Amino acid sequence: MGITMSGFETRSIGVADGVELNAAVGGDGPAVVLLHGFPQTHLMWRHVAPVLAEHHTVVCPDLRGYGASSKPEAVTEDTYAKRTMAADIVGLADALGIDRFALVGHDRGAHVAFRAGLDHPDRISHLGILDIVPTLDTWKVLHGVSAAVAFHLYLMAQPFGLPEQMIAGSADAFFGHFLDVWSTNSDAIPAEVRAEYLRACRDAVPSIVADYRATATVDIGHDQADLDAGNRLTMPVTVVQQDWGRQLGFDATAVWRPWATDLQHITTRAGHFMAEEAPEDIAALILELVTR
Repeated sequence: MGITMSGFETRSIGVADGVELNAAVGGDGPAVVLLHGFPQTHLMWRHVAPVLAEHHTVVCPDLRGYGASSKPEAVTEDTYAKRTMAADIVGLADALGIDRFALVGHDRGAHVAFRAGLDHPDRISHLGILDIVPTLDTWKVLHGVSAAVAFHLYLMAQPFGLPEQMIAGSADAFFGHFLDVWSTNSDAIPAEVRAEYLRACRDAVPSIVADYRATATVDIGHDQADLDAGNRLTMPVTVVQQDWGRQLGFDATAVWRPWATDLQHITTRAGHFMAEEAPEDIAALILELVTR
């Protein structure tokens, strides 16, 4: 990888059979794991992670299927289930000798973090969620013309073949579209970082589509089973979102409330890429979270 995070060591760490996660590791103290979103890599934390590393061991992996991590073929619907990807993160902690840790995820990483909080509550001390609602609720709140903002969810939910061909045929335009329209500050993602994101996505089209396809299939079932069973996030949870609930006609705080017993919900004026647009704010919120 051409760009590295200053003060962090990059390692390739085995987390499952045939799967290694590329991870930047730095700092010392109670552990915080940061999971990136789409269409990014762990580099999205390049401003936040060094601040946290002043007092914490900070681990920033590329998710399975992204960046420089392994990209196994999606031979079953579970290959890119959030349950499987959450188990990767627990396996990463095991490999690093970390027992309990705070977990913060953005976008796709937030879905993985959400699942980890439900599946592994004994391992997750605090949970931070940046700019999503849970998978089950995502499909409930999208309706009518407002759903056009999430056209990529519907595209990548289609059966194998067409989405991969369409996206691979114009990968830079496709992934670059989201870097452009989801940002309120074009300077937050400089040209060299943008180029790295596009390169990483260009090399990972099948696995990225498989990740999203799981969100429209197996992940829904896992969320529904937890909801039906009364399972909730029992650790302190901070959710930071743009005000897109109002734009789409729903109350984002109300959507999150049934899922978490100790919830702090914050609305930000930053764009979707808030860890890059407002890194000081996000770092401060994470530091506040881990003291709750």
